[in-house]
Amino acid sequence: MFGVWAPGEEVAKLTYFGLYALQHRGQESAGIAVSNGSQILVFKDMGLVSQVFDETSLGSLTGHIAVGHARYSTTGASVWENAQPTFRATAQGSIALGHNGNLVNTAELAELVAELPQGPGRATKVAATNDTDLITALLAGQTDEDGTPLSVEAAAARILPKVKGAFSLVYMDEHTLYAARDPQGIRPLVLGRLERGWVVASETAALDICGASFVREIEPGELIAIDENGVRTSRFAEARPKGCVFEYVYLARPDTDIAGRNVYLSRVEMGRRLAKEAPVDADLVIPTPESGTPAAVGYAEASGIPYGSGLVKNSYVGRTFIQPSQTIRQLGIRLKLNPLKEVIRGKRLVVVDDSIVRGNTQRALVRMLREAGAAEVHVRISSPPVKWPCFFGIDFATRAELIANGMSVEEIGASLGADSLAYISIDAMVEATTIAKPNLCRACFDGEYPMELPDPELLGKQLLEVELAGGADAADALRRP
Repeated sequence: MFGVWAPGEEVAKLTYFGLYALQHRGQESAGIAVSNGSQILVFKDMGLVSQVFDETSLGSLTGHIAVGHARYSTTGASVWENAQPTFRATAQGSIALGHNGNLVNTAELAELVAELPQGPGRATKVAATNDTDLITALLAGQTDEDGTPLSVEAAAARILPKVKGAFSLVYMDEHTLYAARDPQGIRPLVLGRLERGWVVASETAALDICGASFVREIEPGELIAIDENGVRTSRFAEARPKGCVFEYVYLARPDTDIAGRNVYLSRVEMGRRLAKEAPVDADLVIPTPESGTPAAVGYAEASGIPYGSGLVKNSYVGRTFIQPSQTIRQLGIRLKLNPLKEVIRGKRLVVVDDSIVRGNTQRALVRMLREAGAAEVHVRISSPPVKWPCFFGIDFATRAELIANGMSVEEIGASLGADSLAYISIDAMVEATTIAKPNLCRACFDGEYPMELPDPELLGKQLLEVELAGGADAADALRRP
C-alpha cells in the first residue's frame, strides 16, 4: 500500500512509483485512487503495476491525495471486483481504502454491515466479497444515535476497535489521508515526509523511491490523519506488538527496515547462525535466488565454504510463492531458475533458501541440480519448518498445504531428494532480527497465535472457501459461522 498527501505534486505518479517498489508484496492487481478535493477517482485492473498504468491513465488521475494498492489475495477471489482500493459512497462524500493483512472476525463484521441503515442520504450498502470490503462498508455507513452520519474519522474511532486480525490500512476521503495499524502491528506501515507533503507506505523502500524521508513507523493501535492542518494522531487500541517474523524471513524487501532493524542484515545473520547450527562438508554455497541470497552470504561467511552463483534467475518471472494457483506456481518454478552447469558439475552443494512451505520449489530445484551434475545437494533453510497456517496475510490457510505438517525433517529431505536437510532453530531466527521474542508473531512456526482465534482448522477452511468463491457466494461465505 502507498498513500500520499501532497498539494502541487503529481500524486498519482508518486503513488505509481511507490507501488512499483512494493510490487513484490502483490502481483495480481493494482489500483490508484486520487482526490482533487471534490471527488475521488479510482483506476484499477488486474496485472502488475506497470501493466495496469501508463502515461494516459496516470495523467487522468489529478489531485492532491492518492491511495494505491498492489494485491496479493488471501481472502476473496482473484478477480477485478476484489482489486483495491475499494470505494464506497458516504452520506458526506466517498471513501477509498487499501488493506494489507487478513481479518479473523469477518462473520461478526458482516453482521454489522447487514445492520447498516439504508435510505436517502445514507451510505450505499452492497454485498461485501472480502474482508477489505467489510471495513470499507463499515467506515462509510456509520451514524450517531439520531441517525446523523458520522465523519470518516469518527467512524474509524468506532469501528477499528471491533476489527480483529491483521490490518494495516491506508485510506482517504475527499480531503484527508488516513492510515491505521492493528494493535499487534502484524504488517508493517511507515510514515514519510516529502518537501511538500506526507507519505505512508507498507515498507521504507517505497519511501526511498519517491524521495521521501523516513519519519517513523505508525504505531500498533494508532490512527493518523493528514490534511492541510498537518498530521493528527489518535489511538484506538493499546499497542500489543506482535510483528510478523516472516516479513524478515521472506516477505519484505531486503532494503527495508522494520522496527529499526534492516531486513537484509537480519537475513545474513540468519545464514550465519544456520551455518553454526547445521554445518556440512561441501564445496560451494549457492542461494536460491533471490530470496535465499542474503542467508547464503551469511552461511558462506560463517562456514568458510566459498559462495557462488549456481542458479540464474529470470528476472521477469514473478514470485512463485504468491501466484494464485498451484498450476501456475509449478510452471513458474521451471520458468524462474536455470542451473549454471559449469559451476555446479561435480560439486558438493549447500543450497540455501529462506523457507519451505509447500516444497514445490525445492523439489524441482534439487532435481535440476542433480540433472546438471551436482555430486551432492544439501539443503539449508534460514527459517524453521512451517507447520501452522497463517490467518494474517500469508497464503497458506490450511495445515494440509504445508509439507512440514506430519513429516519429520528427514522425511521432508527424502521427499525433496536432498542428501541432507536442516532448518534454523526458532530462537536463532528470532535473535537474528534483534527483536524481542515476545514482540514477534511466530505462529506459522510454533502455533502460538498472537490473539484468540476461532477454531484454526475451521477458520482456515473458511478463508479457503472465500478465496474460491466470488460475488454473492463470497459474501455468504464471509457471514457463515
